[in-house]
Amino acid sequence: MSETVFVLNGPNLNLLGTREPDIYGSATLDDIAGMLEDRARELGLEIDLRQSNHEGHLVDWLHEAQAVGAKAVLLNAGAFTHTSVALHDAIKAIRTPVIEVHLSNPHTREAFRHKSYVGMAAKATIAGFGPLSYLLALEGAHRL
Repeated sequence: MSETVFVLNGPNLNLLGTREPDIYGSATLDDIAGMLEDRARELGLEIDLRQSNHEGHLVDWLHEAQAVGAKAVLLNAGAFTHTSVALHDAIKAIRTPVIEVHLSNPHTREAFRHKSYVGMAAKATIAGFGPLSYLLALEGAHRL
């Protein structure tokens, strides 16, 4: 098994740093990637970070993670978290562990964000710690 961890990011996460900083903070996705790469190196892991605004790309990348023997997937599906049965089914279809990640805590926000199709299929969920959520998820993936 590879020591690669896929970090998959969904819609609008390419706008981190400028998008609603009062909710998502000022860190960009590149900032988060740098933090993850630094910690991954210390843990003997590699990071494969990707972002797409298209649901099908995320499904394909989940399949790819299993095909290449990735150690785990950290998935911030953005708004697809609350709508995508396709992502739920893709997570259930693979053996690679998936850890759901959120910068904010969806349960303290609008009611429509309280249901997570991703969380229903994921091994674990880490939310509400801003960029630290990704690092906590990486620590969890390392221990799998």
